[in-house]
Amino acid sequence: MDSLLPLIALLVGIVTVIGLIIAVRLNAFVALTIAALVVAMMATTESLRQYPQDLAAMKGEVWSDSQVEKFVASNAPTRVASAFGTSAGNIAIVIAMAAIIGKCLMDSGAADRIVRSFLKLLGQKGAPVALLSSGFVLSIPVFFDTVFYLLVPLARSLWKSTRKNYMLYILAIGAGAAITHTLVPPTPGPLIIAENLGVDLGMMILIGSLVGLATAAVTLPVCLVMNRWLDMPMRPYAGEEEISPLSDEELPPLWLSLAPIVLPVLMISTHTITSQVAKGLGGSETLTRVTGITGLLGNPNLALLLSAAVAMWILVAYRKLTLTELGKRTETALMSGGVIILITAAGGAFGIALQQAGVKQAILDFVGSNGQDMGLMMLVLGFGVASIMKIAQGSSTVAMIVTSSMIAAMGVTREMLGCHPVYLCTAIGAGSLVGSWMNDSGFWIVSRMSGLTEVETLKAWTVILVIVGSIAFGFSLLFAKLLPLV
Repeated sequence: MDSLLPLIALLVGIVTVIGLIIAVRLNAFVALTIAALVVAMMATTESLRQYPQDLAAMKGEVWSDSQVEKFVASNAPTRVASAFGTSAGNIAIVIAMAAIIGKCLMDSGAADRIVRSFLKLLGQKGAPVALLSSGFVLSIPVFFDTVFYLLVPLARSLWKSTRKNYMLYILAIGAGAAITHTLVPPTPGPLIIAENLGVDLGMMILIGSLVGLATAAVTLPVCLVMNRWLDMPMRPYAGEEEISPLSDEELPPLWLSLAPIVLPVLMISTHTITSQVAKGLGGSETLTRVTGITGLLGNPNLALLLSAAVAMWILVAYRKLTLTELGKRTETALMSGGVIILITAAGGAFGIALQQAGVKQAILDFVGSNGQDMGLMMLVLGFGVASIMKIAQGSSTVAMIVTSSMIAAMGVTREMLGCHPVYLCTAIGAGSLVGSWMNDSGFWIVSRMSGLTEVETLKAWTVILVIVGSIAFGFSLLFAKLLPLV
C-alpha cells in the first residue's frame, strides 16, 4: 500500500487542480497553491521523515511513526512557501522583462513596422505567408491576444481590397501566433516548461524554433484547404470605428524594431552553441574563457533585461514619452506579467510537492524505465496530459505549467527518454494547443475580433489548433528520432 501512496497523491493533486479550476471557478494560482498544500501534507517519503527523526534524536527522544508523520504534515505550508519562492526566483525576472518588451513593441509601433515589412516584401499574393510570419515572430515576446488584436485589422483590410480569402488570413494569423506562443521562449509557457524540466533556455529556443518552423510550413497549406471549406466574407463590427494607423514615417526602422526580439535570442543561443562546442572539443583555457563570457551575456535574466532596455528606449524615442509616461506603460505591462509569475511559481511549488511525495520512484516502479519505449511513452504522456489540461480549463499557459510540473516530479532523464528532454518540452507545448473551445479566452478573442459565430469558430479555430498541435507533436517525435542530441 505504501508504494501506491505517491500515485494516490498524484491523482489527488490532479483532481484538486482540475476540480477547483473548473467546478469552483477558482483562479489557477489559488487552485495550484491549494493542490500543492494538499499533496505536501500527503507526502511522507523517507527523505522528509529524516529531519523530524534527527530533531527527536537531538532532544534525546524517540518519536513514533504517527508523531513523525504529524510533524511532516504540519511542516507542509513552510515547504510549499519555500518551493514557491524557489520557482519564482528562477523565472520572475525573465517573465517580467518579456512583458515589458511586448508592451513597448506594441506601443512604439515596432510591431506594426515588422508586419508592414513582411507584407511589403511578399506582396498581396504572399499576404497569407506574411501574416503567418508576422504572427510567428511577434508571438515570441508578445502575448497571443495582443498579437491577434494587432494583426486582425490587416486581415480585414486585405479582404476589403481582394474580397476573398478572409478565413485564410484569420487562420494564418492565429496559427502563426499560436505556434510560437507554445514552443519558443521567452513566451511564458515554453519558458516555464524549460525551467521545470531543466532544459537550457538556448536549447529550448533553438529546438522550439526548429519544430515551430517545420510546423508553420505544413500549417499554411492546411489553412488554404480550410479556407476553401469555410470560405466566408468578412462581417462589419457593430458600430465599427476606423482607427487611423501611424504613417510609415512615424514608425521605427525594421532593424531597430527587430532588435528587442533578436537580441536575447542571439545572446542566449550563442552561449548554448559555444557550450556544446566546448563540451565536444574539450575544456581548453581559451574555450573556458569564451564560455565564461557567453555564460554571462547569455544569462536569460541579463539578456531579457538588456532587450527590455532597448525596447523602452525605442518607445521613448519614437513616441516622445516622458519618463513618467514610460513608467506608467511599464507598470501596465508588469501587472499582466505578475499574474503569470504567480501562476508559474504556484505550479512550481505543486511540482516540487509531487517530487517530495515520491512520485518519481513510484512511476518508475510502476512502468519501468527501458530506453526508447519509455521515451515514447513520456512524450505521448506529455502531449496527452497537456491536451487534457487545455480542454479542461482553457489556458495553454496553465496547461503547460501543470503538465511540466507533474512530469518534472517523475525525474525524467535523457537515459529514460532516449533523446534530449527538450523534445518532451515541445511535446507538452504541442499538446497545450489542442482543445480550444468556449472555456478558452483565446477562443472568444478569435471569435469576436474575426466576426465569427461560436459554431464557425469551433469549425475553424478549434479544428486548426487540433491540427497544428498534432503536427507539432509529430515533428517533436520525428526530430527526437533523427536528432536525439544525446
